[in-house]
Amino acid sequence: MINKAIIIPTGDELKTGVVLDTDSPMIMQVLLSMNGNCTVIRNEPIQDSESLISNCIKTYVNENVDLIVLIGGSGGGHRYSKTLGKDYTHTSLESILEEKYSTELYGKNGHLWSKLICGIINKTMVINVPGPYQEAKAAIEAFKRSYEHDSKDLKQINTNMAEAVKSKYFE
Repeated sequence: MINKAIIIPTGDELKTGVVLDTDSPMIMQVLLSMNGNCTVIRNEPIQDSESLISNCIKTYVNENVDLIVLIGGSGGGHRYSKTLGKDYTHTSLESILEEKYSTELYGKNGHLWSKLICGIINKTMVINVPGPYQEAKAAIEAFKRSYEHDSKDLKQINTNMAEAVKSKYFE
């Protein structure tokens, strides 16, 4: 059961207020539907910086947190085009998670590439969801269904989340 969860929105566009964070309230609702007594904390948005994201995660894993949800930063478009923003959530997670499973997606809705990761660090489960609202909603709802079915199977959770996001790529 998830008793304490942290939501960490990432992205320079959120940090500067250019884009409004509509994902955090929706994710909070989903987490509370899983456990109405869950403590859900939203971290202020952090910049797209591998070290800032990693340090933020590390801060929370020492506070008896069951789940950390990172929003945004799952893309890698800057690797293909200099005109696209830089995203570092997945590289941060790859570098700090002790146990992990990931899926790469290739889409047609503006994402050239996206990587979803589900893993564990110091007994805390960490997942990332894409920033676009419909994709974030699909991912967190798939997480909920998977977690309620088998909370320990990282591969299955990640696979279900990726399939849900992928379905949004072709709508």
